[in-house]
Amino acid sequence: METAFYQELTTISLSGELLSDATCDKLLTASNIELLPLLDAAYQVRKTYFQNEVQLHILNNAQNGYCPEDCHYCAQASSASTDIETYPLKPDDEILAEAERAYESGAYRYCVVMSGRGPSPRRVAHLSRLIRTIKARYPIEVCLSAGLVDIESAGILKEAGLDRLNHNLNTSESHYPKICSTHSYQDRMDTLQAAQTVGLACCSGVIVGMGEGTDDLIKVAKELRQLEIASLPVNFFLPISGTQLMETSTLTPDYCLRVLCLYRFLNPRSEIRVAAGREHHFRSMEVMALYPANSMFIDGYLNAKGSVASHTLQMIRDAGFAVKTKGDNTEQLKEEESEKRDVLLKELKVLRPRLESDA
Repeated sequence: METAFYQELTTISLSGELLSDATCDKLLTASNIELLPLLDAAYQVRKTYFQNEVQLHILNNAQNGYCPEDCHYCAQASSASTDIETYPLKPDDEILAEAERAYESGAYRYCVVMSGRGPSPRRVAHLSRLIRTIKARYPIEVCLSAGLVDIESAGILKEAGLDRLNHNLNTSESHYPKICSTHSYQDRMDTLQAAQTVGLACCSGVIVGMGEGTDDLIKVAKELRQLEIASLPVNFFLPISGTQLMETSTLTPDYCLRVLCLYRFLNPRSEIRVAAGREHHFRSMEVMALYPANSMFIDGYLNAKGSVASHTLQMIRDAGFAVKTKGDNTEQLKEEESEKRDVLLKELKVLRPRLESDA
């Protein structure tokens, strides 16, 4: 593909125009569209709005299991047989201690996630008190994922100082019945619209690799654009034993990176987070995700482990990016250097394997 094609992608995105569905599909599927020029075109958009900074998020699985929903991808679903550690909502002191650790680790945002269909009025009041305490103690942004939320609850959380409410669309409306039956795509849209009605910023994204078509990914990206979503996590499906959704299309590093580029072009001003599955699917290409995406999680996800924080920090710095900090915790963000290793010399059995086999 000619250089002008990639330059036009950047120009269209920065001008606020939308790429056509046909062009979007080509970005994901056409073999004559090369990955490196595509990544560079997406990076020009990312750099315009986010420079070379990377926002780090730490996720607190504040309540594990006990969920009546049957989301086919989730280890906590009522229909899953996955052997997970279940526990009710953590005590306040535990959640606050994790907020302190998140702040001291250099996280820009602390994400509190709870299982369940949605919070009761009593739970909302409890959460609002917790949010006020966290915000009073630490200059860190707080994001909450608590299931389906109505306008009244969203208003209470907004008043408490919540920075963002997370509720992922996950996939397109037409594909949604294939991944969940206990609530609808519209239920999720209603939650996002309730948050936006009271002026609460939203975090909402997608899970790639659940048997959807490229048209589904394009529809979700454009839906999120229309909603003006501030924070957009792009997850890559992790096949966890015991969940209903095990048979999915194979994700390659090339395809995953193309998806990130597409979401950057279609949502140029949004914080795009390369989320769950990056360690599993990107493999040796993981660092390349930083060119279209400008944020990521450290210390893992809900039930799946991720890279250790020191590895992620080193990867960011090695690629020439800088961690964006919140408040005055720049000094607290320790420069965790890679463990210095001695150069190991080859042993004789490696240098002369024939002698070893003849022995």
